[in-house]
Parts: sequence; C-alpha cells; structure tokens
Amino acid sequence: MQSMMQSMMQSMMRPTITSCLILFVAFSGGCRKKAEPDAYGNVEATEVVVGAESSGKIETFRPHDGARLSAGEIVGTIDTTSLGLQQQEVTAGSAASADRLGEVASQIDALQVQHTIARRAFERTRRLYRQHAATAQQLDQTERDYRVLGEQIEGARFQQQAIQKEIDAAQSRVAQVNERISRGAIRNPIDGTVLATYVEPGEVTQTGQPLYRIADLRNVEVRAYVTETQLAAVHIGQQAQVTVDTGANNRTVVNGTVEWISSDAEFTPTPIQTREERASLVYAVKIRVSNPNGILKLGMPADVDFPGQIASP
Repeated sequence: MQSMMQSMMQSMMRPTITSCLILFVAFSGGCRKKAEPDAYGNVEATEVVVGAESSGKIETFRPHDGARLSAGEIVGTIDTTSLGLQQQEVTAGSAASADRLGEVASQIDALQVQHTIARRAFERTRRLYRQHAATAQQLDQTERDYRVLGEQIEGARFQQQAIQKEIDAAQSRVAQVNERISRGAIRNPIDGTVLATYVEPGEVTQTGQPLYRIADLRNVEVRAYVTETQLAAVHIGQQAQVTVDTGANNRTVVNGTVEWISSDAEFTPTPIQTREERASLVYAVKIRVSNPNGILKLGMPADVDFPGQIASP
C-alpha cells in the first residue's frame, strides 16, 4: 500500500518538474543579453554661422529659432544710408569729370582745325620763301604758329587721358560702394533650419559679427567610432543602419551610407563609452542619413550597425 502511494506521488510530480524546466529555459532565453551594436555615435549636421557683411544698424531681421529658410533668401537688412550718400557724391564727381572730358574733346577738335590751317599757311610761306616772295620772319612766324598749335593739341590730349582716368577711378569707386550697399542685404546661404540667433532688429552690428546659425536637418550625419579590428571591413559607400530612441520604449531604425572614414586614430570620446573603453583607440566614421521627417535631432545618441559586414567590438 505504501509503495503504491509513493508511485502515485512520483507520477503527479513529473509534469510539474517538466513544466518548471520549460519555464526556466524560456525565462533564460528571454533574459539573454541583446547583441551589442557595431558602433556608437551621435547625430550631427553641417552648421553654417552667418555673419554680417556690412556694419550698421539692423533694420529688419526675420530669422528665429526653428525657422525654415531657403538658400539665397533675403532675411534681413542693415542700414546703408551713409553708403548711399557716398554713392551720390562719387557719381556726381564722375558726371562732372565726364562734362570736362567733353569740353576737352571739343577743344581738341577746334585745335586740330586750327592746326590744319596753320600747317597749310606754313607750307605756303615756305614755298614763297624759297621763291624769295616771303621773308624769313614770315616763315618763322607761320612755323611757330603751326608748332604751338601742335603742342596745344598734345597737351589737351594728355589732359583728356587724365580726366578719363579720373572717370574710370570714380566708376570703380561707385562699383565698390554699390557692392558694399548690396552687402546690407542679409542673404541666407543654404536651405536649412535656424538653430540659434544672436542679434535683434535695432542692434548695431559690425562686419563679420555672427547673426545666426543654420543647418540643413533634412540630411544629417551620425559620427560613430569603430575599432581597429572593425576598420578593415568598413568602406565608403557602405550601407549602415542607425537606431535611435524616439520615445518611451520606442526604437526607430533608419538607413544611411558611410561617406567618410578618418585616417587618424583617436581615443574614444567621453560621451560614447565607459571609462575603460574610452582608453581604446578608435576611428571616426560619418554615416549620411536622410532625415525628411526630422526624427533625428542634433546630439541624439545613436547605435550603428553594418549588416553582414563586421562583428561587434
């Protein structure tokens, strides 16, 4: 009777033990450590700091944080009143020189007519002198008149050249002033999103002073780091997968392309890894990623995988 009871107890326990083993195996598999990414990095973008190209008071200024701007768009103006006055002054001087040039040209025309008459008179007197029909004094006088008019023409032409140089210099100054006036228009250099502004309308700015910072966030870069053993398997144009956190327990994967690999080793940057891993030499890699929906934010940490290419470090 006792043996029968023990057999029954063992039979009842077998399913329970089997179930526990199954649960243990399942639990162990679920708790198994997830595979590490091939590399770690952060999201970056090519940023452009737009500076003032002219000095003066900022009259209008449209950029603000988060604003989308187009390349070539005029987004503000700097007062150029003083430059406009310079332009008027130089233009007036150039016009006056042009009037003088016209007067000298008319003078040269008149002198040339007189010079032609004087030449004929000199030639006629010289023939008469040879025929003893004119005196030496008359010959000297006509020759002197002829030569003086020629010298006057040469002097007028020299004056004409000098005035022309004045006009050319004035026109060059007008072009320079116009170019400086055009710099009063603040022109946005690239399509992008304004990251920060440094001035407000009404402020006085100096040439070269930063006005705002902009970057094209539709196409960003992930700067990641690979070890020396991984480096041989990474190449320009290679496809990569970038994974980022996009909310509570949400992970988003986007595709990218390796566009740059550093040729110099460096110590792993502080924000990327633990203190021990930061002591390792690594190589920087840039992965170009399309970001039309703005999922990737600047500075966002990212995991990088090179599917089927290299093993995790």
